[in-house]
Amino acid sequence: MESYSTRCLFEWAPRDGQKKAHLYEERITLWQAECADDAIEMAEREAEAYASEHSTYLGVCQSYGLVEPLAGSGVEVFSLLRESDLEPSEYIDKFFETGDEHQRGD
Repeated sequence: MESYSTRCLFEWAPRDGQKKAHLYEERITLWQAECADDAIEMAEREAEAYASEHSTYLGVCQSYGLVEPLAGSGVEVFSLLRESDLEPSEYIDKFFETGDEHQRGD
């Protein structure tokens, strides 16, 4: 089985007393899967569960095949929180789908 990293995007609800700006989380997890599409499917299921406790999953998931296979799935290896005045669709256009990416489409 191959190994893949996936990057999913979430929006956190503002807490009382916080600025009105949006708080976004980019979260990278690792998956063992037969193909990138399977890794994305697993990551999105996990993202929905993760978001139900903390935030809203924005439906953005990217995958990258790793050179060396790794043992384990669903392990979080990186998370970044970024505050932004951009609405979700604008944030996605600015940081995820600028048009300059080299990626396979749907």
